[in-house]
Amino acid sequence: MRIRSLYQKLFIYFLVVIMISLTGVGVFSYTSASRELDRQAEKQLVQIVGNADHHTDLYLKDYERSIVSLLTNRQIMEFLDLPSTREEYDYYSYRKLIREVSVDPLFIQAPNIAAVYVISDKGNAVYYFNGVNEQSFTKEDIRSQRNYLLENTNPGGGLSILNHSILTGQQNQMLTLVRRIRPLTSPDLNGLLAIEVRAADLSALWKGIDLGEYGYMFITDKLGNYVYHPDAAKIGTAAPDTFIQKLGEAGDGAFYDDVEGEPRMYMARTSSYSGWRLVVSMQLDELRKPVSNIRTVTVVVGLFTLLLAVLLAFRFGKSITKPIQLLKSGMRETEKGNWAPIPLPKQQRDEIVELMMRYNAMVNRLSEAVEKVVQVEVQNQEIRMERERAEFQSLQLQINPHFMYNTLETIVCYAAIQDSEEISEIVKALAYMLRYSVQTNLEEITVANELKHVMFYKVVLQHRIGREFELDVAIPPEYLLHSMVRLTLQPLVENVFQHAFPDGVEDFHYIRIDGGVENGCFWVSVEDNGCGMPADKLGALQQKLSMNRLASPDQEEAGKKGKGGIGLLNVHRRIQMVFGDEYGLRIESEEHRGTKIKLVMPRIQHQKKIVS
Repeated sequence: MRIRSLYQKLFIYFLVVIMISLTGVGVFSYTSASRELDRQAEKQLVQIVGNADHHTDLYLKDYERSIVSLLTNRQIMEFLDLPSTREEYDYYSYRKLIREVSVDPLFIQAPNIAAVYVISDKGNAVYYFNGVNEQSFTKEDIRSQRNYLLENTNPGGGLSILNHSILTGQQNQMLTLVRRIRPLTSPDLNGLLAIEVRAADLSALWKGIDLGEYGYMFITDKLGNYVYHPDAAKIGTAAPDTFIQKLGEAGDGAFYDDVEGEPRMYMARTSSYSGWRLVVSMQLDELRKPVSNIRTVTVVVGLFTLLLAVLLAFRFGKSITKPIQLLKSGMRETEKGNWAPIPLPKQQRDEIVELMMRYNAMVNRLSEAVEKVVQVEVQNQEIRMERERAEFQSLQLQINPHFMYNTLETIVCYAAIQDSEEISEIVKALAYMLRYSVQTNLEEITVANELKHVMFYKVVLQHRIGREFELDVAIPPEYLLHSMVRLTLQPLVENVFQHAFPDGVEDFHYIRIDGGVENGCFWVSVEDNGCGMPADKLGALQQKLSMNRLASPDQEEAGKKGKGGIGLLNVHRRIQMVFGDEYGLRIESEEHRGTKIKLVMPRIQHQKKIVS
């Protein structure tokens, strides 16, 4: 089925994108979280069973040290040497000494010990009880106990841990730590020393371990019998063969089994000290409960998000297609020659409504707007290019003709009166100035070029005013190759002679040309100690400079009449046209104190040779 409606396309495409996004995010989040939770759970079980195994070994080693403390007791070793026909006095004497010297301190040190007893190969035995009812045993009982312990202990004297008890009613409830010992007079290990502790005390070691509501730990021995289990009925019984087989195959890893009637995860660790297997068991449903919660939350949030996204897609599609349909209808009317504007939605202001508004404006002014805009733009571009070209060329060509005329008259006078070297000097200076000034290209020159031009101007001017004067050039040598704009320094010096010294140059007058770098810009200044400018005239001149405009015809006429300012404006504008509007002239003046004019330019080191 082909979909023609834009609204249907938007709705279906949005729905597909949302479904793919939600499904992808949901499946990826669920699988990633499930895998990570399983990994964390298994890692947690590894830490739990490792810590529990470590604490259990420490627990057993602590009791082994208790037995070791009894091994060095001389009274116990002498008791093992008593003959079967011993005197009752000797028996009770040793029994008392052993209690006082070794057993009572041991009960105080380890109150969890329920019983301590010693059995010799000659049928003698002493029993000590702590926290349980004392019991007596016949010779036959003693012989039976000795035979059982000999069968289940290490012949070499190593510690053996048995799930066994001599106490009546405490079978499978006690752990017996027993080892063979030697008497005082024989090297043979024919005596037995044993202590009994409560198996249930092992659970106290694991109280700080959180295994959930249905998790627990249990211990099996090497034969697969339960040494400890929260279900007391299972202690001493054998675990199922299938479970023991899976336990062996899993090694230190986790495995799953339903031997206890429900799926559970098991993880075991075999103690290198006791040979026991400490097993952690956790209900699989409880272990997977966070994963189930994530799945449920993911489904609920996904369905809610899908419903919300469908509603938003419906609204979004309508908000786009409805204005487009209006725009489509308006265009059809325009095709028919009906230039009626499109009605705009009242409560909607977006890009499509903006498009409709622009379309209405286009319909109203389309016939004349395009042509008018193109023509105006072309004309403006041509005017700007021509004006900039004319401005720059006119600035360079605006040389004060009065100066040239006066100079020529001076040359004529010298020529008429006498044949002197002054004529040659003036002509050479004038020739250089004319050649330097008529170059109208945009080439930037150096400070040295401008100073040379000023020096030739000074030669001509000295003959005009009829006296010699000095220019104080204080520019450091390292700045002589910095770039400037042609014909910007000489007009400033000429401006000084025209306006700073209205009554002529006196001996105390000076003109100083300096240069330097300030705030990243290069500057050259012309300073005099002439009459200066009043504040109002200075303000008016600075305002003209800030306009960044060429001198108007009225200003040019005023400049010709001697009112001044035209040369400074042209120099200012010339610098800006070459370097930018942020550069130009900066004027400081105080009436009767003098004037200082700075040419501010970018700091550019000229790499070419100085232009001659």
